Amino acid sequence: MANDVVDVEMKTSTDRLVMHVLYGLHTLAWFSAGTFAVVALIINYLRRADESATLYVDHHTYMIATFWWTLVWLVLLSPLWLLFGIPGAMAYTIVWLWYLYRCLKGWMRFNNNRFP
Repeated sequence: MANDVVDVEMKTSTDRLVMHVLYGLHTLAWFSAGTFAVVALIINYLRRADESATLYVDHHTYMIATFWWTLVWLVLLSPLWLLFGIPGAMAYTIVWLWYLYRCLKGWMRFNNNRFP
């Protein structure tokens, strides 16, 4: 893979802080029954619409996609949990671990000015 470190346009420290807060909200969604993720998702959509820096747009898109794919898998697996109990709970745990992995991976890459 080519060097994917980018020169970020003139972004303020507030812009970077907002991205870190959004990644933090997504990452801590576990502890809020998903409420933090929904709040972050709304802000992701709003901020992405006004964003010009490709790095920031890509990270907003990454967080949005991570949220929606997680929700799709949780909905698809809900009958498994309801019908079979423990195996369904294990499947949910795998989805949540995948979500956590995506959040942490994206957050670390953003911190290093890299594309997700």
